[in-house]
Amino acid sequence: MAKNITPRAKDYAEWYLDVVREAKLADYSPVKGCMVIRPNGYAIWEGIQRQLDKMFKDTGHVNAYFPMLIPQSYLEKEAEHVEGFAMECAVVTHSGLEPDGKGKLKPKGKLEENYVLRPTSETIIWSTYKNWIQSYRDLPILINQWANVYRWEMRTRLFLRTAEFLWQEGHTAHATAEEAVEETIKMLGVYRDFAENYMAVPVIHGLKSEGQKFPGAINTYCIEAMMQDKKALQAGTSHFLGQNFAKAFDVQFQTDHNTLDYVWATSWGVSTRLVGAIIMAHGDDDGVIIPPKLAQWPVLFVPIARKEDERGPVMEALNRVRAALTDKGIDSRVDDRDNVTPGFKFAEAELYGYPLRVELGPRDLASGNCIVTLRHNREKITVPLAGAAEMIPGLLDRVQQYLFMQAQERMTANTRKVDSYSDFKDFIAADEGFALVHWAGDTADERRIQEETKATLRVIPMEGEKESGVCMLTGKPSAQRVIFAKAY
Repeated sequence: MAKNITPRAKDYAEWYLDVVREAKLADYSPVKGCMVIRPNGYAIWEGIQRQLDKMFKDTGHVNAYFPMLIPQSYLEKEAEHVEGFAMECAVVTHSGLEPDGKGKLKPKGKLEENYVLRPTSETIIWSTYKNWIQSYRDLPILINQWANVYRWEMRTRLFLRTAEFLWQEGHTAHATAEEAVEETIKMLGVYRDFAENYMAVPVIHGLKSEGQKFPGAINTYCIEAMMQDKKALQAGTSHFLGQNFAKAFDVQFQTDHNTLDYVWATSWGVSTRLVGAIIMAHGDDDGVIIPPKLAQWPVLFVPIARKEDERGPVMEALNRVRAALTDKGIDSRVDDRDNVTPGFKFAEAELYGYPLRVELGPRDLASGNCIVTLRHNREKITVPLAGAAEMIPGLLDRVQQYLFMQAQERMTANTRKVDSYSDFKDFIAADEGFALVHWAGDTADERRIQEETKATLRVIPMEGEKESGVCMLTGKPSAQRVIFAKAY
């Protein structure tokens, strides 16, 4: 165990913050509620961004960028939207600074209209779409934006909830409701695919309740993941917006029947909280564990050469393996520092989460082998040098699959059917995981449960057996179970 990391069993919340700090993933900012993403943390975000961007483009989407300053009047056009975000908005009211005569600066010019730092971009984007859409021939519009957003948060935690964070937000426009709903579900599937096959995090996908949906949406769909402490983390959302924003900004188009109709909309997004999800789903008491498919360097080479005449042959052999891996599309890094010991390098490699470490020294070279260590379980494997480049891809796949299976087993073991409200309260109080309950309540009932237990309705699963029962709270008939849990 790393000496500066609190064990998970002792204090999971403190463990998380220790890992973020010690693995140099992020740091606190002098700006309240914001964070500095350090290179190690940003590299994980780049891996997420790189893969998702490819998946978006493979489904026909293109990237664009819109201003981060949104006129306050735009937010006021969609009542439910502004109500949902009003308390989180940061407002720009002046331009310029001038001396106040007391050695300080004061705002200078009052703006004619206030601007809001982007909490989300539906309003600024739909005001623009009005200029782009006149006919059904202009549809669909399939745009994604990589950006930062700002939401004034009172209680923050690095990566999971900060005032400013990075994300992507897709905003699409369609001629029919059916096309928009299909898009909404398709992008939810993209997020599920990414979470499970790249982050190695199993998720439950489905519908959000009325009380939990995105402000201004008709329906919100989500993927929910379970962290090691059995709490839920919302890992992505996809919203069917209906015609709400088109009507707010009067975005109409001529249909193929020569009639006028309002455009149908979707939006969908994930953020840097996915970095937090990776830490909390896979990390251990020695640091972070990065899934190989998202690691900047899936393989770390550590040459061990105490004498100068040993270094040349070791590096030559090591570089041959590296070159062969590069030809296979696998990036690697060499830690050839001579001012720290191999033991220090090994501990740091575990802290930073390199999926696979390769050690090579003169004795290994003489035997024709190298030592490969898997990060997730510390297994050491002696691999013939001549076949190392052929074996390493399979070992990386093994790590990726193990991380997913471990997380899958955790979620399965800690997801249980609960039928009575008293049993539910005991289950939640004991932090036992995801409670599958029959539900026929409303938003007021959800608020009551949250106040009494701190649990929320996370997702109405799209997959799962239908079974008759009665709502644990109201006693009304219910044909499907939903998931309640404590969450981040």
